[in-house]
Amino acid sequence: MTDRSLLIAILAILAWSSAGLAAEAVDADALRRSAMQAPDLMFPAAPSPLSETTRPGMGIFKPDGPGPFPALVLFHQCAGLGQNGKRPNASMIDWARKAVARGYVALLIDAMGPRDIDTVCYGPRNGLVFARGVKDAFQAADHLRRLDYVDRDRVALAGYSWGAMVGLLASSKGWSEVLGDGRRFRAVVSMYPGCFTLRPPRSPAYETARDDIDRPLLVLMGELDTETPPADCLARLEPLRSAGAPVELHLYPDATHCWDCRQLDGHSRTDVRGNRVDYRYNEEATRDAEERMFEFLGRVMK
Repeated sequence: MTDRSLLIAILAILAWSSAGLAAEAVDADALRRSAMQAPDLMFPAAPSPLSETTRPGMGIFKPDGPGPFPALVLFHQCAGLGQNGKRPNASMIDWARKAVARGYVALLIDAMGPRDIDTVCYGPRNGLVFARGVKDAFQAADHLRRLDYVDRDRVALAGYSWGAMVGLLASSKGWSEVLGDGRRFRAVVSMYPGCFTLRPPRSPAYETARDDIDRPLLVLMGELDTETPPADCLARLEPLRSAGAPVELHLYPDATHCWDCRQLDGHSRTDVRGNRVDYRYNEEATRDAEERMFEFLGRVMK
């Protein structure tokens, strides 16, 4: 870490220590109702070809051979894969290629297109809330485990921004018990997540980074990220890591939000909280994130 990054971490820990670490209850009935606001996704039955010209879309992609291979559910950012004429989400199909090259089956989720949603960057649309996203992720893992070329004991989740927050929640014991089928992800990678307190209008407030995280979790953040500031996640997750939770953290000093999103390089916008967000593609951070992700997965899913 840089000196500035270390200062952010220290201030975050002090802020968390002064607030205290409160136990978080799970309202199981409310969570189940929330997750059923949108219909289930239909996942592909067969793998699709993957090349340098493949456009991002829901699909299963696999290495050559019979397997069984470890598998990875890939969950996109808040703008999805590029629906309704928007720029294609090159970053997510890039991650599918990286996963296959590393010997993983990849199921790239499209949580928006089938539900006629173009974005949830400014709030839920058509029932796509975080509880629904977590249920999508668990159902995708269950689908992968039914495939004879997948090692059903080595299925992980990698989420990005909105999908990264799905990953944080899927790492929670309480949320998993309510929304899962009894089988957990072996590990979760969460890139540039937001560690926020969410207050739905008709449901209890909850944290995206909960105090009952008990799955191996790697969180990668950008110091220059103004959309999902890393200090928020350091404040929530560093105390858990220090207390023995299986959490690993890394901060990239020169990275903005969505540093792997080459399709957004140079783009700026105002986010839902009124912050100006600048996106800069960072090839060095993207390469390092790839190395860290697959080293972590290989180590914790032996």
